[in-house]
Amino acid sequence: MSVQSDTTPAPATADPQPPGGEKVSLRKPILAGTVGNFIEQFDYGIYGFLAPYMAATFFPGENQTAAMLGVYAGFAISFLARPFGGMIFGRFGDRLGRRNALAVAIISMGVLTTIIGLLPTYAAVGFAATIFLLVVRLLQGLVQGGEYAGAVAFIVEYADQKRRGFYTSFLSVSVFFGLLCGAGLSALVASLVSDGQMETWGWRIPFLVAMPLTLFGLFLRLRIPETPEFRRLQEDQQRAIEEGRHEDVITKSPVLDALRTQWKPILVFAGFAITNAVLSYTWVTFLPGYLQGDPVNMPKEQALASNFIALGVLIPLLVLSGLLVDKIGRKPMLIAACVSTFICIPLAFKVVLAHTFTAALVAQLIYLVPIMLISVALTVSMAEMFPTKVRYSASAMAYNLGFGIFGGTAPLVATFLTSATGTIWSVPLYVCAIALISLLCVSLGFRETKGTRLVDSKYDR
Repeated sequence: MSVQSDTTPAPATADPQPPGGEKVSLRKPILAGTVGNFIEQFDYGIYGFLAPYMAATFFPGENQTAAMLGVYAGFAISFLARPFGGMIFGRFGDRLGRRNALAVAIISMGVLTTIIGLLPTYAAVGFAATIFLLVVRLLQGLVQGGEYAGAVAFIVEYADQKRRGFYTSFLSVSVFFGLLCGAGLSALVASLVSDGQMETWGWRIPFLVAMPLTLFGLFLRLRIPETPEFRRLQEDQQRAIEEGRHEDVITKSPVLDALRTQWKPILVFAGFAITNAVLSYTWVTFLPGYLQGDPVNMPKEQALASNFIALGVLIPLLVLSGLLVDKIGRKPMLIAACVSTFICIPLAFKVVLAHTFTAALVAQLIYLVPIMLISVALTVSMAEMFPTKVRYSASAMAYNLGFGIFGGTAPLVATFLTSATGTIWSVPLYVCAIALISLLCVSLGFRETKGTRLVDSKYDR
């Protein structure tokens, strides 16, 4: 049984015509939708690159490994908080609109990222500095829990039905472009100041840059009307009130309704999202650090350069992936991503053990194959799997369930496995085990969403 609106939405067009007659170019919704996600990933990029400086700033200096694990714990905490943030922002977005929720999310993220750049050090206030950092990361996680799912819903609800994959590919681009810019700015600052200056105040600069970016993003979001899909719900709700019908077109309890009616697709989506989460964060966060340590011992500049080049190669491939998703469908791409993981990830780690810059670069280019195949297919299906009235809540819970548990813990798990087993081969084994779970979820539970009506869910209650 599907959840349906009383009215059938007008067919989507490449240049949507929202209720009220205000015509909106798709460039504006895409830019407004991606800017917040760019800032979120910009934060992850600087946090990952500056982890050694933050370990020395916010944790005791006696045990460097423990300090680094503490920084990674801050990374994990923000992810673990995301499912709760998804419920908060999902309720907001399904009740009051996608644009309003995204405006609150972007300004909150910018303020919290800026606060990290202003926190006192461990040397100044002791363990209070550690607690401050972890609390801010926790709050960031709550905000991040509502950003990505809301941005996906925002763009998909504007997009042409036949080109949703292409348009949402720019959200996937914003993920890795934000990481690239965050890490790149951090590297630039590190190259312009001395090591001593970097340790005392230089690391703060990239965090402080977030605020002007945030104000620009807020300006963009407030200039875009609410999505056509949500505005139709608002019109249907107003019509029901005027006609005296006791009907909640806009649900009063979207989170509860999503859990009650959409629990199957929520679990299915989380089941294949875990592969994207683990692939992304073992590559972006764990691998550069591994290249710099034993037994590879690659100079930091080379390790980061190989990662930057690979990120740059991935960005145009994601747009190509969006075109493929629209042509062949979501399910074939998701299956191909899981199967390619079994081949590409062990091969990438075998190549990286050659301990050269070229090997590190080639290994990461191999690593890109399953990431390119899964990222856009996962992103567009996240919105298409759920009906409009609970889309924000359901997709936020589904996405953050997978990424919150497996994405944020990926660097910790990879570091622990390498240390506990004494071999790097435990990491690709872990990634492949996760991909096997996702393959089963996609093959047995996922229903193709290409061309689906956004107002409906293809999953039975």
